[in-house]
Amino acid sequence: MSRAGKIARRTFLIGSAAIAGGVAFGVYMVSRDPENPLSRDLGSDEVTFNPWVRITPEKITLITPHADIGQGVVHAQAALIAEEMDLDLGQFETSFGPPSPAYWNTAMAVEGAPFRSDDDGLVAEATRSFLGGVFKILGFQGTGGSSSIPDSYVKLREAGATARETLKAAASAEHGIPAADLTTKSGHVILPDGTAIPYTALADRAATIEPVTGVPLRDPSQWRLIGQSMPRIDMVAKSTGTQTFGIDLTIDGMVYAAPRVNPNRGPLNGYDDIEARAMRGVKDIVPVTNGIAVIADNTWRAQQAADAVTVDWGTGPYPPEQEDHWKEVAASFTEDRLDREWRNDGDVEATAAAQPIMAEYRAGYAAHQPLEPINAIIRVTDDAVEVWSAHQFPRFVQQIVGGVTGHDAEQVIFYNQFGGGSFGHRLEFENLKLAAEIANQMRGTPVKLTFSREEDFAHDFPRQIGMARGKGTVLNGRIESMDIQIATTSAARSQFSRLGLSMPGPDGQIVSGVWNAPYMLPNYRVRAYAVPELAPVSSWRSVGAVTAAFFGESFLDELIHAAGADPLEERLRLADTPRAAAVLEAVGEMSGWGRDPGENRGLGVALVESFGTMTAEAIEVENTERGIRILNVWAAAEVGTVIDPVNFENHVQGGVVWGLGHAMNCEITYSGGVAQQTNFHAHEGMRLYQCPNIEVRGIELSDRVHGIGEPPVPPAAPALANAIYAATGQRIREMPMHHHIDFA
Repeated sequence: MSRAGKIARRTFLIGSAAIAGGVAFGVYMVSRDPENPLSRDLGSDEVTFNPWVRITPEKITLITPHADIGQGVVHAQAALIAEEMDLDLGQFETSFGPPSPAYWNTAMAVEGAPFRSDDDGLVAEATRSFLGGVFKILGFQGTGGSSSIPDSYVKLREAGATARETLKAAASAEHGIPAADLTTKSGHVILPDGTAIPYTALADRAATIEPVTGVPLRDPSQWRLIGQSMPRIDMVAKSTGTQTFGIDLTIDGMVYAAPRVNPNRGPLNGYDDIEARAMRGVKDIVPVTNGIAVIADNTWRAQQAADAVTVDWGTGPYPPEQEDHWKEVAASFTEDRLDREWRNDGDVEATAAAQPIMAEYRAGYAAHQPLEPINAIIRVTDDAVEVWSAHQFPRFVQQIVGGVTGHDAEQVIFYNQFGGGSFGHRLEFENLKLAAEIANQMRGTPVKLTFSREEDFAHDFPRQIGMARGKGTVLNGRIESMDIQIATTSAARSQFSRLGLSMPGPDGQIVSGVWNAPYMLPNYRVRAYAVPELAPVSSWRSVGAVTAAFFGESFLDELIHAAGADPLEERLRLADTPRAAAVLEAVGEMSGWGRDPGENRGLGVALVESFGTMTAEAIEVENTERGIRILNVWAAAEVGTVIDPVNFENHVQGGVVWGLGHAMNCEITYSGGVAQQTNFHAHEGMRLYQCPNIEVRGIELSDRVHGIGEPPVPPAAPALANAIYAATGQRIREMPMHHHIDFA
């Protein structure tokens, strides 16, 4: 079947599903808004206009439901509301709010649609709309996939505009002045004579007025906050060590728990806790799934006692030795494990006889390793469960915890917290399940569970393991064909299985950043192969794109060099969207591409689209006597609108450092079924002295707003590998790269 035929059939089927789904769900169900959770316990002098704004006579509270795991999204969400509401930073408090269907995330649905982000055709848009409707009906509240700002950008501004105009209507009713004659500024309604009425003074009157909806959003020329460099509202607290994270919380009467759970995820055959029970501060040792937990009067004593328990672990469900994992991955390039052929332009088979260039790549497991180990406080009573922790899927927390304790989800009260990093780690529920098991055995007593760093590493669900096999040809100084096959374990399927669900359809993350690569190659095929689950894996910052893009952009670079072309110029020639060309041109200009970098130096470049954001990075390295030294990184990303230039720059710089550090050094390996790396010393990111100068540029071309939390990560590894080749002539085809080269 021709490419056009394949696309037509695929889009017809998806479009038909969208139309059928729309009929099945009904326009009414999709258009109906969920209940505003803020209206449940309002006082007579308090008002809420929508799920994001609550005003009392004492204060203004803005609800920022997306989890803040270090990315500054509380600040960004609040700024979007404040922009339209005419609030200054510092004039309000923020809250994560209760878990609620009102905070459904439609932007995640966009990423789930099997279309390139620049595809705005009828079927693509209908499918996105349909999936958004599904997410709304399900009340799918979640943070991830760089979706927080795309999800919030319009709806939170609309929330602020509604609040502003309703407060003006309240002032109009209070003073008998037409609302059209009133203005707002800095949290006040301004009367024609200059009298400034605080929003808080209007709360009781506003509560009697129907919210003013359908308010036009302000033109960007009127913005005071969006697009401006802002001091993040959590900056002082985080700079002074006064920010409260989940691990900092205490509850009156609570006890402290430390887990000791089978590190190879098998059963606990038996244990001896006599020595541990005699240790200072130990109150009890209780059974949990596949292990035990020590209850003590502080966390340190609980963890020390947990280490003192003698255990007999049963065997786990996956191969015990790392080499067996690699053998399973290598054996997965078979038709019966073909997950999907994601792209087939031209005819790669017709060019295969022309002395193909072939290469094999691989990337190992990697840990999430957030600075704050996972933790939770849970109190269980007969009537309710209270949970304090940081998590990215609040409504799933209610279901999971309730399933452990025997409560309905509605009886689980979840207080989300600031998280000290996640990178995908706080998408999982193991800490919550264990804390719920323990607290359920101690009803009425709050239990604070904290994983030790070693226990956290042992029970992490790491980044997927994978390999790629590339075959291509060049002709007349250009790439003629590129055929890339990628086999990885599936993070999505692994996560779904832990929720007791089956993932429908193929996993696009296996080839993310490659199937949707913005290149017009004459003959281009991308196939994804699903490796049966080995060690259970999870979403890791940028999910599949971090491995797939390393494979795809590195092999593309090999073909470009084989053709005798320039890596940047050939990518520009192949670029099939203005967004791709714009970011490539930007890093070319920023890096001075085309100059002679000097002896033992080299420049490399990579271009990746992930989560809808086009990102290019150029890297300059030097080959020294001590190893490769990374000198400079230039990064450009096209996101539609930059909300806060400083936070944007921080995101990109942090993503580059994260991507480079893990590409250089980080890997989880298994022996005897247990992860061999137990702490940061054995899973070492980039050191401060290794950090290069990083220059960032934000580009605003799209009408649609895109996220920036994850997209800077995938280009880092291939750009580094390509720069190393330019400097040394050595191709690095494996992450981590320290297996093949030293870094200064």
